[in-house]
Amino acid sequence: MTAPASYRTEVLLEAVDLVKEFPIRSGVFRRRSGSVQAVSGVSFAVRRGETIGLVGESGCGKSTTGRMLLHLIEPTAGEVRFKGTAIAGAGRRSLKTLRRNLQIVFQDPYASLNPRMTVAATVSEPMRIHGIGRAEARQRTADLLQTVGLNPEHANRFPHEFSGGQRQRIGIARALALEPDVLVLDEPVSALDVSIQAGVVNLLEELQDRLGLAYVFIAHDLSVVRHISDTVAVMYLGKIVEIGPADTVYEQPAHPYTKALLSAVPVPDPRVERARQRIVLTGDVPSPANPPSGCRFRTRCWKAAEICAVQVPPLTLRPGGQQAACHFPEA
Repeated sequence: MTAPASYRTEVLLEAVDLVKEFPIRSGVFRRRSGSVQAVSGVSFAVRRGETIGLVGESGCGKSTTGRMLLHLIEPTAGEVRFKGTAIAGAGRRSLKTLRRNLQIVFQDPYASLNPRMTVAATVSEPMRIHGIGRAEARQRTADLLQTVGLNPEHANRFPHEFSGGQRQRIGIARALALEPDVLVLDEPVSALDVSIQAGVVNLLEELQDRLGLAYVFIAHDLSVVRHISDTVAVMYLGKIVEIGPADTVYEQPAHPYTKALLSAVPVPDPRVERARQRIVLTGDVPSPANPPSGCRFRTRCWKAAEICAVQVPPLTLRPGGQQAACHFPEA
């Protein structure tokens, strides 16, 4: 999916060297005995009308990064900028205004909705918080439900009366209630059936084209990420190991970890599937409380050499246009 050229110059959201450490506490007095570095120096930019996909194994820091973008958790270091303004330095009133422009859609469509609130109350709640009148909120709620493919006449129903795909559409309608510029989509289709996933992804693409939204799409399903993303960032143990245009990253992966992930994606053609080589990573993912020195992927990498243990590979621009953090990138 390609954003209109007029959007590409406007950077909406920037992550600049984001770091997040969670303390490890032990003993009777719960003294700090160490820390888990969930995110380690992550940087990227999101432009209007574009989608950046964050992919990687569970525990690599994708969701933590998404929550830092929305200021739901404070970064240990680094900063998040919205239209050039640092979010961390914003006062309470400014932060409330920023909340209108930055919204999130959570993974579980049922757990993210209050079972005691009707659909109308759920979708209109952000409007009431931000001072939008009752009549206008009622009309906008009906319009939003129609926008996401739901019947406005069902606004007085409760979440348990809808299917999983319909509940996720309700969550999207709520996220759009304040007409935001950026949506962080945290595994928005992973809890849905494959057939329903396609409907939700198509809805997101349609809304992006119509409203000029920017998406940060967090997922572990590489097929979905390729379909919806303009840029893909591959994370491993809190770091971005490869980032670049989606087509380039998928067709010419430069980092061994990216190549291993892509080798696990099924191919519809049985002949191609049987002929291609599967890369099976050995060993377990290291503990983020005690990550390996140098390159964090070296303990599972078939290309690892002595330099990988002593020197952290920087993100280096490749001929395909992507950046990869590897001492021995793929040709």
